[in-house]
Amino acid sequence: MAKSLRSKWRRKMRAEKRKKNAPRELERLKKVLGTHADAVMEEVKEVATVLPPKQVLERGDDCKMEIDNKRNKKTLLDQHGQYPIWMNSRQRKKMKAQRVKRKKKTKVAKGLVW
Repeated sequence: MAKSLRSKWRRKMRAEKRKKNAPRELERLKKVLGTHADAVMEEVKEVATVLPPKQVLERGDDCKMEIDNKRNKKTLLDQHGQYPIWMNSRQRKKMKAQRVKRKKKTKVAKGLVW
């Protein structure tokens, strides 16, 4: 999809609509499943631990993802020298120009000092 303002706005509003409609969709899904929902949940419990939403929110602090990528906050580069996936090419080009400019400033020119 393009990165115009209009498409970004539409994407944002679709996400808002999904959040708003999620409870209704869940209710509709449970209604369709009917009595089979309990049987399905029992099968799921065998595979994974099922927790109510309130308990998941309480445990939210404990369940942090461990991320292997270490990213420099200033340059936004990770340990392999890659930019984040959400950064577009113009932003990358701008950040690289700033990095190169900073490198050139740090080098002191050799020569005569008057």
